[in-house]
Amino acid sequence: QLQLAESGGALVQPGESLTLSCVASGSTLDYSAVGWFRQGPGKEREGISCISSGGTTNYVDSVKGRFTISRDNAKNTVWLQMNSLKPEDTGVYYCAAPKRGYCSGYIGFQYWGQGTQVTVSS
Repeated sequence: QLQLAESGGALVQPGESLTLSCVASGSTLDYSAVGWFRQGPGKEREGISCISSGGTTNYVDSVKGRFTISRDNAKNTVWLQMNSLKPEDTGVYYCAAPKRGYCSGYIGFQYWGQGTQVTVSS
């Protein structure tokens, strides 16, 4: 059974950078897409970035150009590099994986981490 664990959340000031990690255990990530989701205060959870098993990436418009998703299958790890952070990026960030190698939007993700808190505030 695939298990995911996020880390790297913190309190940062606007304009600063942060990198989140998602480490898999129990199974390999080699054949899975991995997505990053976030849930802001009082908001629904939204998908923000995804990387396929082959390395194809996509981003929602609100993070495009600021966030970068990457993976290292040898380390069973996916990262989300976040630059130029804004207060509206505040939320709990989750990584998740579907039972497939492609992203196909942000639906059908069966495996979830516990989340890590990111707060952007001055």
